[in-house]
Amino acid sequence: MPKSTHLPFPYLRWRGLTLQLFAWVIFPLIAFLLLTTFGSLALHQRAMRTMVGERDARAAQTAARALSEMLDYRVSAVQALALRAADGRLSPQQVLFSSTFLLQDFDAGVAIFSPEGELLAYTGNESFWAAPTDAQKAELEKMLSGAGRESRFSAVIPSTKGTKPMVLVSAADNPNAPILIGAFYPNLVAEKILSDLFDQEGEGDICLIAAKGEVLFSTRGDAPLKNPLDHPGVREALRGESGTFYMPADGGEHVIAYSSVEASGWALILEEPWESVSTPLLNTTLFAPLIFIPILLLSLVALWFGARKIVQPLQNLEERARELAWGDFESIETSVGGIEEIDRLQNTLIYLARKVQAAQESLRDYIGAITIGQEDERRRLGRELHDETIQDLIALNQRVQLLQMNVDEGRAAEQLDEIQRMTTQTIDDLRRLIRALRPLYLDDLGLVAALEMLARETQDSAAIPLKFQHTGLEHRLSPNVELAFYRIAQEALNNIQHHANATQATLKIDYSPETITLTISDNGIGFTPPESPAEFAPGGHFGLLGIYERAELIGARLEIHSAEGEGTKTVVIYDH
Repeated sequence: MPKSTHLPFPYLRWRGLTLQLFAWVIFPLIAFLLLTTFGSLALHQRAMRTMVGERDARAAQTAARALSEMLDYRVSAVQALALRAADGRLSPQQVLFSSTFLLQDFDAGVAIFSPEGELLAYTGNESFWAAPTDAQKAELEKMLSGAGRESRFSAVIPSTKGTKPMVLVSAADNPNAPILIGAFYPNLVAEKILSDLFDQEGEGDICLIAAKGEVLFSTRGDAPLKNPLDHPGVREALRGESGTFYMPADGGEHVIAYSSVEASGWALILEEPWESVSTPLLNTTLFAPLIFIPILLLSLVALWFGARKIVQPLQNLEERARELAWGDFESIETSVGGIEEIDRLQNTLIYLARKVQAAQESLRDYIGAITIGQEDERRRLGRELHDETIQDLIALNQRVQLLQMNVDEGRAAEQLDEIQRMTTQTIDDLRRLIRALRPLYLDDLGLVAALEMLARETQDSAAIPLKFQHTGLEHRLSPNVELAFYRIAQEALNNIQHHANATQATLKIDYSPETITLTISDNGIGFTPPESPAEFAPGGHFGLLGIYERAELIGARLEIHSAEGEGTKTVVIYDH
């Protein structure tokens, strides 16, 4: 049988309409839609990532400038108070109480010290100015010793029990003038500025970090940065730089924008997941092309059900027709379904199959009669050659031998020797011809012995290693069946000898309770088997045609497995 063109899926073939629609229409459209959708999504995400980074960088710079302006305002306020205190027309206490509008930005109070460091007047918490802690006192002394016309900010005073981190700013009009020191809480300043610029309920985090890593303000609440100086962007901002980082984080990627607060040298860090900027509606619109996939799938389902009424029945009918070509007349009568036109076509094929079957049965009887006559004629010819011609040649050979005994050495003796050799060779050739015409072993010893002798003679004449195998328990069959098996093996071995260019062949017969299987195989050049027996004769495969006809005569199944360069295996299966 020819090689199958079926795929491992039912009802699909490489050249079928359904698969071609899948391969050339449906799959490319789905692939294009998926590529377009996810390609657009990737480009959109890349653009959104860049846009969010640029937006946050500008926001961080804006917030840093606003903080810097607020700190500069406090510096200006302290300088103005220092100028009034140096005027001397008002007492320190009067200077403070007459400038309440300048004091409102100093949440922790304002104090006036003499050039020698004596506390002259203050507002705010008395314990801070009159009895400061060691850390507070140390920072106050630094501010008093370095006070001058140019105001400066202190380092961050750590929080103590009940207080928050604090920063001082000092100013003095001249070295002999009173020193003004203002104290404020930077977290309140940052909260006021940043709450106006950013949505505190969003997913982003905002941190204000001092030069030594102190966290002055953070929207993280109870979970501030553990190592602020190691956080991306902090050291860069403390060096006066601004920019953007992208950092992998749980569930996505965060954009980190950083900027320096110029007035104080602090670092402002803005961090948020950039994916949160995209609105659900915007993300949904990106997947809009995917709406065509369900439409394609619905069309595919409709196409599939439509194809099942035409393509699948036609494929089934094609398979039935192929089996019909190999002599299976019952398969064509199995309904393939489909539309009415296909049903009518199948009925027409059934009618033609019955006509062909009837004609084939008549032809088979005719060929059977011819074959029987041919075998009878071969048997008669073999008998005559064996009983008359070969006996005459044997007698002639014996007379030559007697004559050789009475002839002296010389030319006549040489000629008699040559006649004897030719006579012996003719006798051997006639015996081989008789065995070919009339397989004596088949009648006397059975099919297995006849096939084994056939294999041995073929190996001797063709000089091809031929292996004979016999499995199962042999049992005699009708003479017609055994003769058909013998002739099939004879023809197959003849094909191997003349056409296969093989270096090895095998002849095997297997007996089982239900079937007898004859297998002839070789490792030759192989060929492409015809699609149906009707192509045997046009393709010049007359040997295969003879094998097929003999198999048909005894009701056996013929299978031919071959391909270019892969050898040939001929199998005959007979159910008894």
